[in-house]
Amino acid sequence: MGYRNTRDCLDALEAKGDLVRIDKSVDAELEIGAIQRRVFQAKGPALLFNNVRGCRFPMAANIYGTRERMRFIFRDTLETVERLMKLKLDPMELLKHPWRYLKAPVTAWHTLPRRVGSGPVTANETTVSSLPRLKSWPMDGGAYVTLPQVYSEDPSNPGFAGSNLGMYRVQLTGNEYEKDREVGLHYQIHRGIGHHHAEAIRRGVPLKVNVVVGGAPSMTLAAMMPLPEGLAELFFAGALGGHRIPMVRRPGGLPIPAQADFCICGHVTLGEEKPEGPFGDHLGYYSLAHGFPVLKVDKVFHRDDAVWPFTTVGRPPQEDTMFGQFVHELTAELVPSVFSGVHEVHAVDAAGVHPLLLAVGSERYVPYAAERQPQELLTNAMALLGNTQTSLSKYVLIAAREDLPYGLTCHDVPGFFRHLLERADLTRDLHFITRTTIDTLDYSGISLNQGSKLVFAAAGSRKRELGTELPSGLDLPRGFRDPQVFAPGILVLKGPKHRRKRDQQDPALERLGELFARVEGIERFPMIVVADDANFTAANWDNFLWVAFTRSDPATDIYGAGGFTHAKHWGAEKAIVIDARLKTYHAPPLEPDPEVERRVDELGAKGGPLHGII
Repeated sequence: MGYRNTRDCLDALEAKGDLVRIDKSVDAELEIGAIQRRVFQAKGPALLFNNVRGCRFPMAANIYGTRERMRFIFRDTLETVERLMKLKLDPMELLKHPWRYLKAPVTAWHTLPRRVGSGPVTANETTVSSLPRLKSWPMDGGAYVTLPQVYSEDPSNPGFAGSNLGMYRVQLTGNEYEKDREVGLHYQIHRGIGHHHAEAIRRGVPLKVNVVVGGAPSMTLAAMMPLPEGLAELFFAGALGGHRIPMVRRPGGLPIPAQADFCICGHVTLGEEKPEGPFGDHLGYYSLAHGFPVLKVDKVFHRDDAVWPFTTVGRPPQEDTMFGQFVHELTAELVPSVFSGVHEVHAVDAAGVHPLLLAVGSERYVPYAAERQPQELLTNAMALLGNTQTSLSKYVLIAAREDLPYGLTCHDVPGFFRHLLERADLTRDLHFITRTTIDTLDYSGISLNQGSKLVFAAAGSRKRELGTELPSGLDLPRGFRDPQVFAPGILVLKGPKHRRKRDQQDPALERLGELFARVEGIERFPMIVVADDANFTAANWDNFLWVAFTRSDPATDIYGAGGFTHAKHWGAEKAIVIDARLKTYHAPPLEPDPEVERRVDELGAKGGPLHGII
């Protein structure tokens, strides 16, 4: 049951006709990543690169590139895991349908890792410089591990129960890292390894860390799972993998997954940071170089038939989108049990996941009121911002379930926006949290890890009819042009190049808001977005969501048509204006290398290994 290592998984995909071997020489710098992205976009097969220039190890990509492939890989255990998730939601299910849970005791047994004296992963030793050097984007600061399983244990409570397995950035080369002796370890805020690191600092001891690559596919997925604090990802990996995960004992070090392809063993010393980055990330921009912990390398192991699984990240959708969708399928029914009163959430992939969270909640606080208004919804939103990965959300748009038309969910993005914009009271329903913690990768804030959040709630009856044609007499000030209706109630227009410093509002946008307040009919467009390229932004929903919510900080970049502040509450009489231009302090967006793309085109030409795929 379940694949125990990378080779077994790849062999099964090949037997199914869902893997292509590429024997032509390819370069791990830019070319191989571009190939993976193009094949993913084409919904193509998994890839096995047998001839990576300057490296003796083969590399595998796009293993998790389609929903169907994900479900195939975990087909033996997925149904049982889904049922166990449901059982956590409703224990009465076990009493109602006990035959559905006959495998539950076996699955519970599989969650327990088993210690072994040796395993394939420790068969060979090598160096960091011998590993594949994947560089995905032209401005990346060096080679990266992009599908790592970073394993650590609580220094005050060592052992599997207090372990953490996370997918954090690991930079192998570049910057100031000593060759073969140091690698960069970048983890964002609110990650499990952060608790371990904090405890190591408190105790004055180094933090032991293993960077694992490959092995059981369930280990890779477990490293991505947003599990509740206190539940070890290693246990989930066993349940999803259908077997107890064997872990090799290593005296003086952390245990190593026996079936892994590679493992970098090391430790993070106290008080030492070095620049990590830049790196093209999943928001679609480069995260720039900043000081992050350094992992001192003790050993590098690999198995005899080692394969280096990898992906590339960038503006969604990418392969990690499939992980997100898969995780949602597993956990959707658990949302009400984690967040009381919340029925549904949608971390919008097209907006980079954390910048935009759509949610549906209950509004029952004053059921006898003639007109509902957001009250319980605000409690729901604060719960989302106070727990798990949803706490990193920047914009939380939440609507009352009681008002939703039958069949409308927050996964219907155009329908949800329309519903919310029809019902929101802009003078009352915008709630800002300023100078707070935001996602490490989000450069729209006032500094690294710091910016603002907005809860945008809507409840009750329709308050406006949304506009579908430009207001007559719309005369824009100098520098603003190309106004167009993107969707009912949403205007997009082009603005002048941004020239302000960080943590400053723009007087030009304030004046624009004042002008809009005098435009007859502008109240039918409660959301106005100013962008660098209005045509690009309004071309489709993916572009609109990406531009509007990755390039704006709510407190700094929202202005109002009829904006006002009363008793520290900000609202707008007619419309909000979102400044979604690229700012002077933003990280640059990702752009492919044209020459590399030309070489990839050749692989898809007649006679090439990817002909008919890309």
